[in-house]
Amino acid sequence: KGSISDERYVHLLNELASVPEKVKEILADTTKIQAIATKYKDAKDFLYLGRGYNFPIALEGALKLKEITYIHAEGYPAAEMKHGPIALVDENLPVVFVATKDLYYEKVVSNIQEIKARKGQIIAVATAGDAVLPTMSDNVMFVPDIDEVIAPLLSVIPLQLLSYYVGVAKGIDVDKPRNLAKSVTVE
Repeated sequence: KGSISDERYVHLLNELASVPEKVKEILADTTKIQAIATKYKDAKDFLYLGRGYNFPIALEGALKLKEITYIHAEGYPAAEMKHGPIALVDENLPVVFVATKDLYYEKVVSNIQEIKARKGQIIAVATAGDAVLPTMSDNVMFVPDIDEVIAPLLSVIPLQLLSYYVGVAKGIDVDKPRNLAKSVTVE
């Protein structure tokens, strides 16, 4: 317990080494993310959901949207969405799922179905090649396939870009968000 095999170690090192090229892939074409941002720039609220490694990425996505666009956004564990957030879902609420292929993928698909049944607008971050999520989602932002342990390094990028482009679409100076300091000092 608490260790990995040499084979797994080498695999993760190789996956980590591939991150810069995979980031370039994401950044090479952001037109789809820009279109999604324009579509949802007037939304009053967003809900971000994820499970496992993707939950903190959902939190980060919600935080970035708040900081840059001044739109209310909540990040929540997808496993707990029935304990409050689901009551907010209607045809006007964009719900962002960080839904890359991982241990929890099937459960996240089930969560997406529940939101869709309530007419929520689904925006998914999915693994490239995923044929399921595009059939269930209103919008999909793909990231290259990578080990689930490393995937958050890629999954966060479309969420950061979404926040950036929503801010730009709203005419906000995204380089100077209001009420944010460049550094935080805790006293």
